[in-house]
Amino acid sequence: MSESPEHKAPERSPIHSSPITVTFLGTASAMPSSTRNHSSLAVRLGSDVWLFDCGEGTQHRVQKSGVKMGKIEKVFITHTHGDHIFGLIPLMAGCLNGGGGTADDVEDPRKKINLDEPPFEIYGPLGTRAYVRSALTYTHTLLGRPYVVHELRFPSEPRWGDCTSLPRLRYESRGRNITQVDGVWDVYKDNVISVCAAPIFHSVPCVGYTLTEAQVPSKIDPQKYIPHIKRTKTPLSAMSLLQAGESVTLSDGTVLQGPSPRKGRKLVILGDTYDPSPIIPIAQDPDLLIHEATNAHLPGTVLNTREDDTYESVQRTAMERGHSTPQMAGAFAKRIGALSLALNHFSARYPGDDDVDEEAKTVMDAIGNLAANEFGKPVTCARDLMTIDIGFRAIE
Repeated sequence: MSESPEHKAPERSPIHSSPITVTFLGTASAMPSSTRNHSSLAVRLGSDVWLFDCGEGTQHRVQKSGVKMGKIEKVFITHTHGDHIFGLIPLMAGCLNGGGGTADDVEDPRKKINLDEPPFEIYGPLGTRAYVRSALTYTHTLLGRPYVVHELRFPSEPRWGDCTSLPRLRYESRGRNITQVDGVWDVYKDNVISVCAAPIFHSVPCVGYTLTEAQVPSKIDPQKYIPHIKRTKTPLSAMSLLQAGESVTLSDGTVLQGPSPRKGRKLVILGDTYDPSPIIPIAQDPDLLIHEATNAHLPGTVLNTREDDTYESVQRTAMERGHSTPQMAGAFAKRIGALSLALNHFSARYPGDDDVDEEAKTVMDAIGNLAANEFGKPVTCARDLMTIDIGFRAIE
């Protein structure tokens, strides 16, 4: 039986001195193409890497990117459609020294793994745990390190249990079943980063994730403080308190007040959706929104556009299949006050080599413009292995 036991995350080193880096490992929708892999993206937070979705071929894409396999510590799944999860087992085998068994009577060191070692963490909707356990069981895969699956349970779903008759694997730690409170899952939190999730509408249960950095110290002007510190012979260690935004009372009664902390950065990552409105309460004012744009109407740009298609008919078809158009993504980005918008999860009709092919660039520019017309700002159309750095906003 799995429930939500008390969980205390370890202390994390501050990351405000470096950008939060997003690398798109795969930007295709249901079918991959010669230029786009299935859905996955990596977020680098200091020395750690977290993946969001893990479609088929993700491990190979990681190896082609600047993402280090050994730095991946967590995977967050938005929904259990195959193009978002079929790459998870190979990735786990790659990250956790996995492989097949050995011949009879051969000593295998992987059977002696340290179960007290922090596990590789996976988060996802109901079914994620059963999928991982089944795949590892029936492929006879051994892992050299423990893993754990935490599930985000909808109110209509059971709070307890693993929803599989297969027993927990020897190297599988007991996962939490995270209950939804007021429409939101509190997924993870440490001293630097918090992750929340909320439902978004698709053809199957699906979630979107928000990553929010805690407040960070503002830049400090040493010349504002050091003369007073030296005058009163106060130890220079007082500067660290001021840098943290605290106040320091000097020996002559002078009170120095450190600068107020800055707001941390925020990232919103949506799974497949035709309507992400349930996530609005926790998605306001992000530095970057990542939104799918599976289908677009591009008359005169895409040669095989059907003559009877219209913007309205393409949007209707996309929504019927649980997906969005660029205009829908741009409108949602404007609605939540996003600073920037990146589109992904494109139909195989739309090429992903627009950095080297002029025709591909024309197509992707047209898709970006459809979103930008609604958003009111330039929009990025992601391609595989593209990287976006999220820094701090300019102080107004």
